[in-house]
Amino acid sequence: MDFDAIFRGQLDALKAEGNYRIFAELERRAGAFPRATCHMGGAAREITVWCSNDYLGMGQHPAVVGAMVDAVKAHGTGAGGTRNISGTNCHHLALERELADLHGKDAALLFTSGYVSNWAALGTLGARIPDVVILSDEKNHASMIEGIRHSRADKVIWKHNDWRDLDRKLKAVGDRPKVVAFESVYSMDGDIAPIREIVEVCEAHGALSYIDEVHAVGMYGPRGGGVSEARGLAHRIDIIEGTLGKAFGVVGGYITGSAALTDFIRSFASGFIFTTALPPAVAAAATASIRHLKTSDEERRRQQANVAKVRARLDRLGIPHMPNESHIIPVMIGDPVKARMISDILMQDWGIYVQPINYPTVPKGTERLRITPSPFHTDADIDRLATALGALWRRCALAHAVA
Repeated sequence: MDFDAIFRGQLDALKAEGNYRIFAELERRAGAFPRATCHMGGAAREITVWCSNDYLGMGQHPAVVGAMVDAVKAHGTGAGGTRNISGTNCHHLALERELADLHGKDAALLFTSGYVSNWAALGTLGARIPDVVILSDEKNHASMIEGIRHSRADKVIWKHNDWRDLDRKLKAVGDRPKVVAFESVYSMDGDIAPIREIVEVCEAHGALSYIDEVHAVGMYGPRGGGVSEARGLAHRIDIIEGTLGKAFGVVGGYITGSAALTDFIRSFASGFIFTTALPPAVAAAATASIRHLKTSDEERRRQQANVAKVRARLDRLGIPHMPNESHIIPVMIGDPVKARMISDILMQDWGIYVQPINYPTVPKGTERLRITPSPFHTDADIDRLATALGALWRRCALAHAVA
């Protein structure tokens, strides 16, 4: 059997559809965010990044960098194994206390990524709660879908952000144990869930509520606790899951909840038990980032101001972008080949990096550029982005938004 021929055939089909992924080779420079050096095409050149999930630039904040460097010098580079085998470092415990405090919960549990925390937590709940049904929003992240699938629990899909549909389907489930899984900010469309209504439906049916705040922690609320904190609802949600790899600028994932719930996941989740722990230096840096954003609102205010500026410029140019309440600006193109071409031209001719988003991340026909302004983009950066997009929209004969 020629397995390479199988692999090449499917890769060729992916390329023909325009959905083959090309990774930009970038060198980010500490202290220069959102600038980076691009090493593609045999030459190095400076570009401006417009699609980073390090939403607030905390990955280069001096306090965060300093905490990581100090911890490496004190503890070395790795954790030495799982927490069960190698022990729990003091920085792991400090970070878990910080996260529990951030969300007003009894306890927190660290994982190696947000993907793993969703997969492990939902997988364990589904596998270990007898006769449970998991009700999942139809646009939930792949990590949530995979965790539910792995659990082999019965699942029910409810219409995106439709709490009335959720209510109907919870009634239909009856008296069985129920877990409702949803996100606060959906990363591709940037829309925000009706959290209060969803929580009230969960409470009415005695369902366990599980919210993914990955794209919201650090970004919303007076201390960066996410949309649930901003809307005064965190205390009514049973499990709040988040990441350290986006607005907090490091890497890792976590869940927070009651002491019994987090101990339950710690004791039964294979994704926690059998995975090497986060390096202590990563935990120390994340702790520094969370502590800073608990007391500083400057980064959030500047970022929100830049989001408004970019949206206003796009509106004046008639460039279609999905309206939402969040920091994510999806600029709609609707064709994978054109999305890739526009991204390439922005990089080559304008020094602007915006990665195209194609299927299967988004449905076919909804291909887009996903722009995430940071606190550190200047007015000149915004002018250049708007000028470039305006020129490309004319050059590629793309449809303009209807006023």
